[in-house]
Amino acid sequence: MRNRRIALAIIVLALVVAATRHPTANIQITTHTVADPAVQRVEAALDVGVFAVSVIVDWTGKRLTSGR
Repeated sequence: MRNRRIALAIIVLALVVAATRHPTANIQITTHTVADPAVQRVEAALDVGVFAVSVIVDWTGKRLTSGR
């Protein structure tokens, strides 16, 4: 009876660990002008099971000039 309780506790613990969400890191670098209609963007993601990292980099392709 004691062995069954230990086995049940281990199974429940394994299910809880499997159900938890993997920790992720999200890094964003935004260096574009808000008024720019043609923002350049690069996105990358890496998930190795234990941890995940996603990187988003935005930038303005051309320098915007004022309409003077």
